[in-house]
Amino acid sequence: MITRTIIKPEVNPSREFLEIASDFSNPLDVVREAISNSFDAKASEIYILFTVFKEYGRRKLKITIRDNGLGMDTKGLKSFFDLGNSIRREEKTNDESLIGEKGHGTKIYFNSESVSVTTGKDGKRYVAVMENPIGLLFEGEVPTVNVEEITENFEGTFIEIIGYNNNERSVFNHDRLVDYIYWFTKFGSFEKEINEYTPYNNVKLFVQGVDRDTPELLSFGHRFPRESENLDKLFESYMADAPDYFVKKLVYTGSLSKYPDIQYQAVFYIEGNKAKRTINNMIKRSGYTAPDGAYRVQERYGVWLSKDFIPVQRKNEWITSKGSEYTKFHAFFNCQELKLTANRGSVDNTPAEILDEIQATVRSIYQQITESNEWGDLEWLEEQSQAYQSEKKEERDYEKRLKLIKSTKIANYKNKKLREPRQEQGVFALYHSIDMLEPDLFPFEIVDYDTHAGIDVLARLRNTGVDLERSLLRFIEFKHILKSSFNHSFNRLYGIVCWKLSIKNDETVTDIFGNKRKLKCIPKTDSNSYTQFFLENERDPHRIEIIVLEEYLQERLGITFQRSKQ
Repeated sequence: MITRTIIKPEVNPSREFLEIASDFSNPLDVVREAISNSFDAKASEIYILFTVFKEYGRRKLKITIRDNGLGMDTKGLKSFFDLGNSIRREEKTNDESLIGEKGHGTKIYFNSESVSVTTGKDGKRYVAVMENPIGLLFEGEVPTVNVEEITENFEGTFIEIIGYNNNERSVFNHDRLVDYIYWFTKFGSFEKEINEYTPYNNVKLFVQGVDRDTPELLSFGHRFPRESENLDKLFESYMADAPDYFVKKLVYTGSLSKYPDIQYQAVFYIEGNKAKRTINNMIKRSGYTAPDGAYRVQERYGVWLSKDFIPVQRKNEWITSKGSEYTKFHAFFNCQELKLTANRGSVDNTPAEILDEIQATVRSIYQQITESNEWGDLEWLEEQSQAYQSEKKEERDYEKRLKLIKSTKIANYKNKKLREPRQEQGVFALYHSIDMLEPDLFPFEIVDYDTHAGIDVLARLRNTGVDLERSLLRFIEFKHILKSSFNHSFNRLYGIVCWKLSIKNDETVTDIFGNKRKLKCIPKTDSNSYTQFFLENERDPHRIEIIVLEEYLQERLGITFQRSKQ
């Protein structure tokens, strides 16, 4: 017996609405969707205001969106609130400038306590209200929309959203809003870099964050720094900082090699970091208190893939395999054949073969740039800057050393001029000079030395009567000033030669492994003795001798260092 059954796949509407409403991981995406809808409605004036009000003692977030666009009728309102039922998909056949097509974007509004839409068309005003959308969706219900139709003229669309994103308002400060608008919305489109006469130049956007009392009027188009002057003027104006102020704009348009029917538009700005900062107050840097939401250059700049001239996803790995060379670029590559995920956060829905060809095109542009005269100009500036900095550093070092020479203490011994050491290498040099003049002064002789990491030597005790192969070798460390923290091990350490001590008798010195020893001072007892210093541990019979050169030379040889009279 055979039984056949037909299963018709169904959709859980409330679950799908909830998934889409929650899929926008960045709360600021509500701004992108609002602006896209206003542009699709051919608006020339847009208001997006974030304010906070009190209701029953509770502070609530209110988003007000107002435009003077074409408005909607009942069909448009249904498309606005429906999922996957966008009227833009049909209209896009005749108007490729339209952005919306999936019918998902406005579902981000459902993540709120209420949504009201007032709009008008053909002599009718419509008021649509959806109450508690997010609450109902969590309860498994699809929220309904109550619509009133009034016979009167109304221009554009007015939207009010209450309690969006659980009233979380920390991300809606004004500076972060403006930054987001210029980077990730249609209003921040870079298409005026391709065509300066774009019809959107006259679109006005008024925006207000929760930390502002009045809206700010923004002008259309992504913000780029001005191209720099000729190289000589740039270097003359900024000297060593010239590469940081270098700006060059390069525009590329064409079609994909394997798909000549697919067009692309790209703008690549080569920019120094200080040039970026002239138009972007959100870049973190030392000594600057950036607004909330600020970021480092590495976190924002590079090459962005875009659709509708709206950046979607960075692809810096396409142009650099290591390092951060991509930070020199402020670049966007637009292609309308990119297929985006529902939240417009990724291009991963694009067919692999098209994405591969786009990648090849971006790499080809990058190679052209790095082989161009413009890139050569930047490299020349960097070389000149490096040479200038090197020259200035040498000049500063020279002046510094002249001052040090004048202030350095000196001593004369056996017709040799000795200089007070200023660093570890100087201690070693002074020891070596004295050892040449007085071969039997020090209780050890150096067998080998290494200056790779500080100065340490292998030495053996003098006059032991044991040949080199059978003698016990131990380390001796050279330090300018011996402090309480010792960056080597006490193991196999015979002694330390330093110029001065910064620790006192009975104070503790700790080695790199945390082992501790106390400083012990044995004062000079007569004219034939000298002050001795040791590092001791009561559990270890071996004492580490310290030769403090300043005192040792004075007491043993009568050498005193004094400032030169010259």
